[in-house]
Amino acid sequence: MELWHDRILVLDFGSQYTQLIARRIREAQVYSQILPCTASLATILAYRPKGIVLSGGPSSVYDKKAPKVPKQLFDQGIPILGICYGMQLVTHLQGGDVEKAQHREFGRAELRLDDRSDLFKGIGTSGSTIVWMSHGDRIERMPPGFRSIAHTDNSPIAAMKRHDAKQRIYCLQFHPEVAHTTEGATMLKNFVYDICGCQPTWTMRSYVDTAVEQIRQQVGTERVICALSGGVDSSVAAALTHRAVGDQLTCIFVDNGVLRAGERDQVEKTFASQLHLNMRVLDRTSQFLTGLKSVTDPERKRKIIGRLFIKNFEAESKKFKGVRYLVQGTLYPDVIESVSFKGPSATIKTHHNVGGLPTRMKLKLVEPLRELFKDEVRVLGQELGLPDDIIWRQPFPGPGLAIRVLGTVTKERLAILRGAETIVDQEIRAAGLYREIWQAFAVLLPIRTVGVMGDQRTYEHVIAIRAVTSLDGMTADWAKIPNEVLGRMSSRIINEVKGVNRVVYDISSKPPSTIEWE
Repeated sequence: MELWHDRILVLDFGSQYTQLIARRIREAQVYSQILPCTASLATILAYRPKGIVLSGGPSSVYDKKAPKVPKQLFDQGIPILGICYGMQLVTHLQGGDVEKAQHREFGRAELRLDDRSDLFKGIGTSGSTIVWMSHGDRIERMPPGFRSIAHTDNSPIAAMKRHDAKQRIYCLQFHPEVAHTTEGATMLKNFVYDICGCQPTWTMRSYVDTAVEQIRQQVGTERVICALSGGVDSSVAAALTHRAVGDQLTCIFVDNGVLRAGERDQVEKTFASQLHLNMRVLDRTSQFLTGLKSVTDPERKRKIIGRLFIKNFEAESKKFKGVRYLVQGTLYPDVIESVSFKGPSATIKTHHNVGGLPTRMKLKLVEPLRELFKDEVRVLGQELGLPDDIIWRQPFPGPGLAIRVLGTVTKERLAILRGAETIVDQEIRAAGLYREIWQAFAVLLPIRTVGVMGDQRTYEHVIAIRAVTSLDGMTADWAKIPNEVLGRMSSRIINEVKGVNRVVYDISSKPPSTIEWE
């Protein structure tokens, strides 16, 4: 494993905030990596971490199958930060007592600081700060050698530490990684900088140089192909690989007929004309729309599109001689999902992905983004000189407009949706909301409603507008778009898109709803 940066390991005990811990540390320009809590001591030490964070989790330390770490981990001289369950686990393994709290503590709490050195340096100028609690157990007796450094009304020991010649262990009953802990980012910086001695060298500028060299070493003089969708991930992966190997890379873009208006032209302009990448564009509109004919089930739509994509990509790749490598825009959350302590989550819907290609095609993967979170990928795109229209594109589903046309997919229904989508996009941008909103789009509903236009009765289509705010797409809230913006969208769609006489706005959150309608 490459160890060119100081590294903080986060051991995952199943917390919903584990990824957020790693992201917050990386925001301090220190490289952070997540491992399952089941990792062996030898595996953990092989990474030579400058510090270790024990995440929160849903378990109680007294559960029969409660996750644990080897006790020897605390004797390695590596600074440790235990958060929530991590704090309770340290207490349990080090000889203290953890008990069920008489009053569970969830939400904001005022943390009163009893020691404002090291971990709490620069925190709480008035002697207290606001933190986010989420626990049902609490510390009744600290382990030998520890002392309390903060408390709340409900938790006499809300933070504790042992900092001596044998151990440097800090524990927090609250979550410093969430935004509701107002000075949590400073606490994490104090841990990684002052306690662990890390240097802030993890930047996208340094990552470019390192990644380019790694790609060159992996690929050598071989030819490389990339399935380019025009989305942020595949675009940045392609640009980075091109920086490394130049004309050895060829990108393949499949126009499947269910793209947004102007999408194919934009991708060609950016990658062929501006970045001068070798690029092949396959117009397969007729093939995909024929495959989708009369199909209404969303899962069938996804599988048909995925299968046809693989078929086309596979056929085109065989035209290249000597190709051994395939570029994929795999991100770090994709990698984490495969090692998460919680295990795989339930399948809500099938994701269109080229993940099935390598096994079938026997190509070796080039995954230059597999260490990065989405926000880091956007910064990397800026370093590579990609235009903002690519870098800041809102997420777009692999099956495209096929799952936003509810019911049957036809050229006529796609044309209606494209018109509405274009207006939604234009108005969101004009209002300065594009980067604030995770996704904003239109959905063509499989119903018609009665309307009146020019004294004439109409019986036409309904467009639903969906817009959400989110950090990672795992949860989302409906966006509070100003009424005047919604009004302009509705007026323009009804007046400019032929066949629409009604527009509605979706005000449901995820969960219980999903972001997409299908």
